[in-house]
Amino acid sequence: MIHILVVEDDTTIASGLAYSLEQEQFAVTLAGTVKEAKAILAEQTFNLCLLDISLPDGSGYEVCKVIKARGDIPVIFLTACDDEVNVVMGLDMGADDYMTKPFRIRELISRINSVLRRYHQLETKANVYDVGDIRVKTNEAKVYRGNREIFLTALEYRLLLIFIKHQGQVLSRNQLLEGIWDVSGDFVNDNTLTVYIKRLREKLEDSKDSESMIQTVRGLGYRMGDDHVKK
Repeated sequence: MIHILVVEDDTTIASGLAYSLEQEQFAVTLAGTVKEAKAILAEQTFNLCLLDISLPDGSGYEVCKVIKARGDIPVIFLTACDDEVNVVMGLDMGADDYMTKPFRIRELISRINSVLRRYHQLETKANVYDVGDIRVKTNEAKVYRGNREIFLTALEYRLLLIFIKHQGQVLSRNQLLEGIWDVSGDFVNDNTLTVYIKRLREKLEDSKDSESMIQTVRGLGYRMGDDHVKK
């Protein structure tokens, strides 16, 4: 059974979430403070965490740091503020999605299922990904269009894999920089990231609409749409 940690100090919202999620056959554990959430995380493991940003003794960002330090566990932020600063901060910390209050429970459940599917796909470590007319064979570390190989640098290949393995998720520039840092001895900064994304798009392009594989999300980062990746 999927076990979800809900960190929410509003008892009415928390109990409503617990009831709705349990109706969907999820197991739910509730916490109302940062301290309580940290204590629970020290003793239990979870498949996904829903974190309110504003908590009585701190913020959901503190809880997110603890979660991500323990492993690659998906996190969805629940926030009353949808301004760019809050969203970008959450994404930079590794959050997978966010919901602005008030939200519809069916939409939240849909988002939860989408994130869980994404993580399950990542864990299966499939050897082949089809991205439009591009095929990526991870066991060979090669990229093809039809029978023709597309030659990518190690950094470009790593960047492509990050997009593929997080399809549908908006990735901030900081997340992308952290993901490619370990494959190159060269200094990679915000400006050079733009260059690498441009080069990757150019190498993958074969038609006027192929650039939409990697979409720019203004003010937030980049994403590869779910409809472009098949396995």
